[in-house]
Amino acid sequence: MSVIEVDNVSYSYRLGEKESVPALSSASFFVEEGEFLTVVGKNGSGKSTLAKLLNGLLLPQSGTVKVDGKLTSDENTIFEVRKAAGMVFQNPDNQMVATIVEDDVAFGPENVGIESDEIKRRVAWALETVGMSAYRKHSASRLSGGQKQRIAIAGVLALKPKILILDEATSMLDPKGRQEVLSVAKKLNDDGITVILITHNMDEVAHSKRVLVLDNGSISFDGTPKKLFLEDGVLNSAGLSLPPVAKLAAQLNNGGMDVSKNVLFIDELVGEICARLK
Repeated sequence: MSVIEVDNVSYSYRLGEKESVPALSSASFFVEEGEFLTVVGKNGSGKSTLAKLLNGLLLPQSGTVKVDGKLTSDENTIFEVRKAAGMVFQNPDNQMVATIVEDDVAFGPENVGIESDEIKRRVAWALETVGMSAYRKHSASRLSGGQKQRIAIAGVLALKPKILILDEATSMLDPKGRQEVLSVAKKLNDDGITVILITHNMDEVAHSKRVLVLDNGSISFDGTPKKLFLEDGVLNSAGLSLPPVAKLAAQLNNGGMDVSKNVLFIDELVGEICARLK
């Protein structure tokens, strides 16, 4: 069942009375319930515009977006859309609203009128889910970047969304923080939450089962990571490059070692090399 339906959507930003810059052009795709989808593209390709359209923060200028069966353009259901599709942004500091971790996670449920006992249960569950239960009484300002982003995810989870949208949520983090956030996203997806990861980092593509490539506001590819790594034309046109593992595999292949060019993880590549050496 589709939880998101994007049908022929376009969006442009106005620079003046007569001038506008297109950010998204005639985009169409579906996201199935329980899917882990990565949307990748270089800066300025339309990724963040698409993320905001999926959450109803922006409304399509043409075409339609449906989230959990509801049109984002229907003002009567926009609250339900934003409950269904929770979003985590690039800078975790911009999402912190309280000084203490558990208060920050409780902020969303409190503001939609959930009763206090249920809020306590949700906060405890959300913090445990992102591996931050031990920090519930800590000052949010003293956490690392990765920890702050996990708290931001917990705040979204406390509202019980069906869909988690991570809009460049790892781009300001060091490798350890990035891995923390990606591990949480994978765990949530394993638990049934639909995850949409918006990124320009090709390393992160391997964590999903399906990838959309945005190229100057248009979808130029929709398929698996392994298939994408074989599409040199798509990558070059979109200003993207292979992640290090796939790049090394391609170099080995070009050098005469017959290994797969579309490996996703280092363990796969090591296995292929060992098999060839035997």
